[in-house]
Amino acid sequence: MLVVVVAVAAAGTGAWAITRQDPAAPKVSGSPVAVTWVTVGRGDIVARMPLGGTLGYDGSFTIVSQLPPGVITSVPAPGAVIKRGRRLFAVGAASTVLLYGRTPAYRAFALGMTDGADVKQLESNLAALGMEPGTVDRHFSAYTAAAVRRWQKARGLPYASRTGRLEAGEVIFLPGAVRVTQVHSPAGSLAGPGAQVLVVSSTRKVVRVSLTTDRRSQVHVGDRVSVSLYGSSHTYDGRIRSIGKVATTPPQQQQGPPGSEGPATIPLTISLVKPGKELAQLDQAPVNVDVISQRRRNVLTVPVTALLAGSNGGYQVAVLDGTARRLVQVVPGLYDDQSGTVEVTGIEEGAKVEVPVS
Repeated sequence: MLVVVVAVAAAGTGAWAITRQDPAAPKVSGSPVAVTWVTVGRGDIVARMPLGGTLGYDGSFTIVSQLPPGVITSVPAPGAVIKRGRRLFAVGAASTVLLYGRTPAYRAFALGMTDGADVKQLESNLAALGMEPGTVDRHFSAYTAAAVRRWQKARGLPYASRTGRLEAGEVIFLPGAVRVTQVHSPAGSLAGPGAQVLVVSSTRKVVRVSLTTDRRSQVHVGDRVSVSLYGSSHTYDGRIRSIGKVATTPPQQQQGPPGSEGPATIPLTISLVKPGKELAQLDQAPVNVDVISQRRRNVLTVPVTALLAGSNGGYQVAVLDGTARRLVQVVPGLYDDQSGTVEVTGIEEGAKVEVPVS
């Protein structure tokens, strides 16, 4: 079901309004119930599809050790955020450090190595860390080695370890800063090459929705959405980033008859524009999601309660004409179930329409 929200920007305030009740309007005879009058407003009308989602972090990466076998001496706590140049974990006295990039670190870095994209990534990170590697390119030069030595000194490595060389496993390239979600191997455990140590995610907030397949045609990548916590009136803007193509069906309900499993769903991922402080520390929190599936601008709206059934079908509204009550035929458009308003044509902006007093 589509839920329609009508928004009219109030001049000079940025507030939202739909119609304006006029308590000074004259009382008009001819209505069997207590009524008041509201002024027809003009503004945007937006159709929204309400969904439930889960707030979390984007992506998931499993970090494995490529350091020599030994005892894990340091791991971060779950929830810790690791940025460029910071240690992910340590085995014995050797550390694995996070650098940014999309090409995996698959070999040692040293003078004489062949050129490659991984070298360019390393030099780009050294430049970002202020280590002055010279020209950032695919070639590991003497300038690169000098920058590595400066970085090793800045990290507090002993003089004998400032070699200008990085052994395999000393750095890991990931797209950006990460947040630790799980520790596979705690401090004190043994770890050899290939051992899983951490599971991390990005630091970007996203909302995930399990969308039933019958609604797939109603959403599109790039659609705007608004997100809110349950019980909160504050909303956050977002956009649909991806829509899954593989549907999954939940398992059959326990002790239920055959075919009692839930409907098939596809994953929907929503990126938030500005998560704000309210969402910053939350993970796996349920949220309300409204997908903005349709928007019409500068249309006229009236309360739904202003609509009256016409004698020949259709709808009409009672309009205040001086001190008289006059019926006017209107054509309703999109409805807003939440605010109780409807888009209409066939009436003039600024007209006063009759609505019952609630």
